[in-house]
Amino acid sequence: MDRTFSISQYPDVKAVTSQLDRLIQLPIYSIKPEVLKRYEQEYFAAKCTKSKEMIDEAVGIIPGGVQHNLAFNHPFPLVFTKAEGAYLYDIDGNRYYDFLQAGGPTVLGSNPIEVREKVIELLNDCGPSTGLFHEYEYKLGRKIADSIESVDMFRMLGSGTEACMAAIRVARLATKHKNIIKMGGAYHGWSDQLAYGIRIPGSKWTQAHGVPRYVFKHTQEFFPNDLNDLERKLRFNKLRGGTAAVMIEPVGPESGTRLVDYEFNKGVEQLCRKYGALLIFDEVVTAFRIGMSGAQGYYGVSPDLTVFGKVVAGGYPAAGGLGGKKEYMKYLGAGIGGGGKKAMVGGTMAANPLSCVAGYYTLCEIERTGAIQKSGRMADRLTAGLQQLIAKYNLPFVAFNQGSICHLETVGTMHFAIDWMKPWQIPHVLKETSKRKREMEHMGAAYMAEGIVTLAGSRMYTSGAYTEEMIDDALVRFDRVFANVAELQAHQ
Repeated sequence: MDRTFSISQYPDVKAVTSQLDRLIQLPIYSIKPEVLKRYEQEYFAAKCTKSKEMIDEAVGIIPGGVQHNLAFNHPFPLVFTKAEGAYLYDIDGNRYYDFLQAGGPTVLGSNPIEVREKVIELLNDCGPSTGLFHEYEYKLGRKIADSIESVDMFRMLGSGTEACMAAIRVARLATKHKNIIKMGGAYHGWSDQLAYGIRIPGSKWTQAHGVPRYVFKHTQEFFPNDLNDLERKLRFNKLRGGTAAVMIEPVGPESGTRLVDYEFNKGVEQLCRKYGALLIFDEVVTAFRIGMSGAQGYYGVSPDLTVFGKVVAGGYPAAGGLGGKKEYMKYLGAGIGGGGKKAMVGGTMAANPLSCVAGYYTLCEIERTGAIQKSGRMADRLTAGLQQLIAKYNLPFVAFNQGSICHLETVGTMHFAIDWMKPWQIPHVLKETSKRKREMEHMGAAYMAEGIVTLAGSRMYTSGAYTEEMIDDALVRFDRVFANVAELQAHQ
């Protein structure tokens, strides 16, 4: 198994957390209103006319005008028509550096020809789906199991959300317990039971509009990086039926936006063993980005179940899966050797030939080209450059990275938390995060106008397609934005 990783040096968790604590106490610094207006007029209105026309039409057909929150940006979503390596191109022909990377999984870069050729070859032979078994289902599963030590068996599904749903069903069947404890602030898809405590630790059901509150009867959250809080809840659950599973993002919630100590994951593993709960790692972003052996290989942890996302289909559709130890994966059996209670998990398009061939050759190319290590070096260079720019302009921003996952926190929206022992704080937190989220969008618009696509203006992923020259050019563009940042209140 490959034991090299994209993380060259683990972040100083205490120092970064202290910087973020300070950031959310300070006035908001953002792009100057007059500069934002200039970007709106001189870039979006003048150079993105085809995007504007299409979105104006789309709003009448698609709620909100886009199908995914990642596609929204101020002042209106852009329409992208081409993806190639480290670049994206919009319908007006403008070119951008792609630091979104489809939300994180495209470690090779976008639309690599080595994978695309294999997909075209398969389409010419059998088409995208037959509903029957295909050889690449086995080849992909074998590749994943060979790469990640805790994965004895693998089941392909349609998305990371579906894989998370399957994981908690398996955990409940295997342990005969009902309660699920998740890390506060972590995102595990949009299913009813897991739409709890997302984005902001302590937010409980407040972000889950449309979900009846009783659905969360057996879902709980614990504060990230707090093993004492987790043990309190595990101990409490022991008196009310036990805990089926603890579910975490190993680098911290929202791809490490709130950092966890290096030893934290091992601590969670030990508590799971102590209280008889399964440990579920959500590696939708980290698997094959942190390392071929996943974040679990980096931290030296052996989760019982692992959730996978878009990378297992190489960015193609039907992109998700669940892997784990044989004694638990048996609860997903659908064919030979059935018997006993099985988790109800389906998906006609899951493990279709197109997705499996794309996923298999993507993982092979990641390994062959050293894309994980290269993307990590590029992220180190990007982060160091951003830190220099922050110092140059004396800004309170915080930049850090875990390998090829980069964070640029300008307002600290995701660093807030809700303490339910102090309910009078809740309206303030929700109001403050809403205000800061708006300024994230404004900063994201400035980056976009300078030819940089980010995730919500605060997170970036590098890929193996980047070069040092590209990173340095991107930093020149960030410099132009940072030069036009000021304390927001001074311009109100």
